[in-house]
Amino acid sequence: MTISRGGADRVRRRPTRSGVILEPSMIIDAALRLIEAPGGNALTVRRLGVELGADPSAIYRYFRDMDALLIAVADRLISETLADFEPGADWRESLREMGRGVHDSMLRHPRLAQLRAIRFTAGPNELRADDIGIGLLLRAGFAPADAVRHFRDFIDAVLALAAMDAIELGPGQEEADKRALAEVYASFSDEDYPNLAKARDHLTQITSSPFPGVLDKLIDALDRAAPKRKKRSRDH
Repeated sequence: MTISRGGADRVRRRPTRSGVILEPSMIIDAALRLIEAPGGNALTVRRLGVELGADPSAIYRYFRDMDALLIAVADRLISETLADFEPGADWRESLREMGRGVHDSMLRHPRLAQLRAIRFTAGPNELRADDIGIGLLLRAGFAPADAVRHFRDFIDAVLALAAMDAIELGPGQEEADKRALAEVYASFSDEDYPNLAKARDHLTQITSSPFPGVLDKLIDALDRAAPKRKKRSRDH
């Protein structure tokens, strides 16, 4: 995360028109309020200046550009996921709790879900999350290279699924989709779709979020692959 052009300590701290001394955290807070404003994302440099009571150009003394600011906002939201999270004795349940926390946070901030799913923040909160997640897999017995690879796969899958669940559909779109699918499932030809016919009573599951089931499958796969588990199996 790039906070300033020359380092936060070297930014000239000038008061805004209202006499407030700007801080990076204040700018991030204001940006998040505008992004999540009722009616749609209202974040622009001009509106951010109005929100802060400052000249819009002052933002660039703290952030290289708007992209750097958005990355900083994304890193702030990772801290929300970690706020009440403490890894427990069971690495599997800790990893599961971490995944659920990421998913819940993405749903609370849907307008930033895509950004969070595809960008690295390289900020302190992302580093802390990586440190915790990789640490859990090291505790499971994975070698460092494998712990990094497995955590990357795990967290990318969680982020992708969470971003899908966080997509904001237009008014009535979700219900319209469910009604359309229900009508199709009730009327398709058993002869044309014999396998769907066998599962007809369960097809409504297609419209529910796959996140809980996929999260369980990811944890189960890691548990099976964990070297400590293999060693226990040999010992018995």
